[in-house]
Amino acid sequence: MSTKNLSQWLTYMGSIHVSAIDMGLERVLPVAKRLGVLKADLKKKPTIFTVAGTNGKGSTTATIAAICQSAGLKTALYQSPHLVSFTERVRIDGIEASDEALILAFEAVESARLAEGLSLSFFEMTTLAAFWLFKQADCDVWVLEIGLGGRLDVVNIIDPDVAVITNIGIDHVDWLGDDIEKIGAEKAGIIREGIPVILGDEKLPNSATQIAKQHNAKVYQLGVDYDYLAKGDGWIWSSASLTAQLPLPKLSLQNAVNAAAAIQASNLGISLDAIKHGLSVVQLAGRFDQRVIHDRQWIFDVAHNEDGIKFLLKQLTTAWQMHLVKHPDAKLYFLFSMLGDKDVSAVLHHLKAAMDANKLPMASWHMAAIDHSRAMPLDELLGITERYVDPVQISTYETLDQAAHGVIDVSRPEDLIVAFGSFHTIGESLVALLGRPY
Repeated sequence: MSTKNLSQWLTYMGSIHVSAIDMGLERVLPVAKRLGVLKADLKKKPTIFTVAGTNGKGSTTATIAAICQSAGLKTALYQSPHLVSFTERVRIDGIEASDEALILAFEAVESARLAEGLSLSFFEMTTLAAFWLFKQADCDVWVLEIGLGGRLDVVNIIDPDVAVITNIGIDHVDWLGDDIEKIGAEKAGIIREGIPVILGDEKLPNSATQIAKQHNAKVYQLGVDYDYLAKGDGWIWSSASLTAQLPLPKLSLQNAVNAAAAIQASNLGISLDAIKHGLSVVQLAGRFDQRVIHDRQWIFDVAHNEDGIKFLLKQLTTAWQMHLVKHPDAKLYFLFSMLGDKDVSAVLHHLKAAMDANKLPMASWHMAAIDHSRAMPLDELLGITERYVDPVQISTYETLDQAAHGVIDVSRPEDLIVAFGSFHTIGESLVALLGRPY
């Protein structure tokens, strides 16, 4: 029996490897083989969906999982990072893994790692633990979100039956570079010979489409092989084999469309009714996540790069107009912080341009540094923000906890507060507002 609790295990696993991120599969594969989690070693062969991309992976994986669950399939879902609790990353049939189950999995991974005499990173250890739990549970479907890149990400040790590439933009430049074609090739590293591949954006780098062709993949391209049209309180799905009226999800419609394409391309034979039900119930914290907390109306979104902010603003423009119908005197507030390895200037440049173009009001900004080793220092964040925002509109705080309560103090129930900039921004804000520990 383990002498460590979950928090102690997480701290330990974060300390045993030389770097937090270590791209490559050479060290991971022997440990995975010993654990018996590689697809070839599984007695029960699940249908595996792997989703890569710059943005939209969380929404897409959540939607695929919700549809599979609605079809009565025992469904494993692996996502990262988490917002509040590590247990959010590992779910079976929508239920987060317990502390006790995760500890057993960590013990199994640690034993296999030591037996192989190898060092693994935190992400490698925790990902293998998730796969071990999915194996133990004999799940029918595994839905896996790539953490970083694709080709060299630990998730890619599992051969998918269906691969999804949501979109490709410039992000994680320290690890993937700033060449969109090279990034496209890395993301497309999840493709296997002859499998269905969903290309979920009409504008993808040539490298991604070329790799799909080299693997003789069955390509389904948004706007070519399937498409959609929002209509009233629903949307119309259109492909060569199906035209259907479907319900609007609470998440990104384009991501939901790509999820439905992945389901249709699989060999699962899921009914239209199950697809409809999955779309109607799917939800994901931190993705245009609308809540009322402390008598204030909030939107939480993890947007942390230029593509993410484009999507956030597209939704926000519509939501703000609808909000004004009910609250014509409402004001807009931003709770904001970002990590130091992100292109803050590009995010704010696009945000200002979009706000000006869509005539969104000048917001009141509330900012603090994220409590993380990769956080952008407040003085640096403030210096960049002041290039795009009138300094008189900005309030700064020592912590995001103080910033979250500060915006409550100056706002009214009819106002709208948008928190964005990072998973860490949303996680810390939710902890501050809801009082939940990590």
